[in-house]
Amino acid sequence: MPIIGLTPSIQSVDRSIYVYAEYLKAVHRAGGIPVVLSPWPPDGLEVLRRIDGLLLTGGHDVDPALFGEEPEEGLGEITPERDVLEMSLTRAALDMDMPILAICRGIQVLNVAAGGTLYQDIRRQVPGAKKHRQDAPRWYPTHEVRLRDGTRIASAACASSIRVNSFHHQAVRELGENMLMTGEARDGIIEAIESAVHRFVVGVQWHPEMMYETDGVARALFSAFVAAAGEGR
Repeated sequence: MPIIGLTPSIQSVDRSIYVYAEYLKAVHRAGGIPVVLSPWPPDGLEVLRRIDGLLLTGGHDVDPALFGEEPEEGLGEITPERDVLEMSLTRAALDMDMPILAICRGIQVLNVAAGGTLYQDIRRQVPGAKKHRQDAPRWYPTHEVRLRDGTRIASAACASSIRVNSFHHQAVRELGENMLMTGEARDGIIEAIESAVHRFVVGVQWHPEMMYETDGVARALFSAFVAAAGEGR
């Protein structure tokens, strides 16, 4: 069974780390062994050598300094230690052609690690943006994402559009090197990206781990990721 490393969130108050159980369950049910990574590893490259796939989880905002901007009104809490860890791990994983699944904050980290930029707050920076932070149950899909034909996410969905859950206010702006837009919301917000040159590097702006029990696309996405990680063993 492939070993999947999951990046954790860091509590600002007591410095504790955590990963929501839904991520662990989704990886396990897709046939992988989930392992929570330390945010302060002695050697990040050594960590990557011991896992088969990297899952970038959701969490706080990405520091705009990482894509050459000053903080704008609407920027939320940032976690510098996590930014440093995930940028380092993501760039190294890309260099190693390690399978990556990047979720919510993760798609933003992936894009910035590849040289792209973000909207710091889509409500202020994207005229006409729809609601992307839902008040519905976390597993419930609230808006449509149109998928690009011939992409990994479209293959997993077996459809040209899907409905997804949504809990974000930052989003991909300018795509990073070798990143392709593979899904977008009706308001033009990029909802999915993938690498044009790696065997499996996929980022989604929604939370498929929360939809795993009720949504076939979420299950297919995790299965494809874990299968790709297993090919390298």
